[in-house]
Amino acid sequence: MSKHGRILVAMSGGVDSSVAAVMLHEQGYEVIGLTMKTWDYATSGGSSKETGCCSLDSINDARTLAVNYGFPHYILDIRDEFGDYVIDNFVDEYLAGRTPNPCVLCNTHIKWEALLKRANKLDCEFIATGHYANIRQQDSGRYVISKGKDENKDQSYVLWGVSQENLSRTKFPLGSFAKSDIRQMALDMGQEELAKKSESYEICFVPDNDYRAFLKHKVEDLEDRVAGGNFILSNGMVVGQHKGYPFYTIGQRKGLGVAFGEPMFVTQILPESNTVVLGKADELERREAMVRNINLIKYASIEEPMNDVITKIRYKDAGMLSTIVQEKDRMRVVFDHNVSAIAPGQSAVFYEGNDLLGGGFLV
Repeated sequence: MSKHGRILVAMSGGVDSSVAAVMLHEQGYEVIGLTMKTWDYATSGGSSKETGCCSLDSINDARTLAVNYGFPHYILDIRDEFGDYVIDNFVDEYLAGRTPNPCVLCNTHIKWEALLKRANKLDCEFIATGHYANIRQQDSGRYVISKGKDENKDQSYVLWGVSQENLSRTKFPLGSFAKSDIRQMALDMGQEELAKKSESYEICFVPDNDYRAFLKHKVEDLEDRVAGGNFILSNGMVVGQHKGYPFYTIGQRKGLGVAFGEPMFVTQILPESNTVVLGKADELERREAMVRNINLIKYASIEEPMNDVITKIRYKDAGMLSTIVQEKDRMRVVFDHNVSAIAPGQSAVFYEGNDLLGGGFLV
């Protein structure tokens, strides 16, 4: 019998999840490695070679590490579930004029569910991932996610949708380490190539980061259907034609194809009329936002307006002081100062200090 019980570790083949698996193995857990194949590069419409977490090389790297350390490794094919939910939502959101957050959806509805389903079959009490975040149980019984030690790598932002039930069986071994620590651990393990692996910041199923090409590949005749819409100013004046509203995002300045004497930005997307509204930087600023589909982590509900909450409206956002007010299944956010480029479809995530209060999708 192992010292701490059996744990299923999500292994992408990258340095973070690999070190997490070895770390738990050395702590005395009975580790079982699992690599999830979420997408098929051949069907994604990308224009570069296959890379990232679902490539054959990455799967082989994960399996080789598991064999070397003497613990089992499995491959789980969840391409159908992933495609039906995450990729379809990604396409639908752009067609609705919003900017999707596929990593949040994947964590919430696909990866955790797939991991725990397989964990149950393998009699694993816990699951673990290589996310840079921390988790603890409060006296109230609720499980709380807090930021990882490495502020530059903290991934709590993409975890706001994970349920309490799923968090109760989750471990984040890397939460108290910096990325540099993890690379050094890989070197100490004799895994020089693993330690030097580059990081991927792209969406896994759009590895060349060209979401426009991906949309064109997935939606037949999309270019023909949306080409020739108008760029307008906030007063309704037509100032040019665009290539199609799904190919623009709130806050975009470059690649508009329209010349002005000063910087202009996308301030609004109107899919019904295939119209893209442009404006100056100050026209992007807002003091309030509404957030839908909220999931609360630290508290079961927020009965009174809560001040001094840090709200992040994008992954690399530093966050802004705000007051949040729960209105049934929505959250009203009133920022202390103007924020720029609130993009519908992106996540708004709330923090009390380093603790994750919860999050939702911007309306």
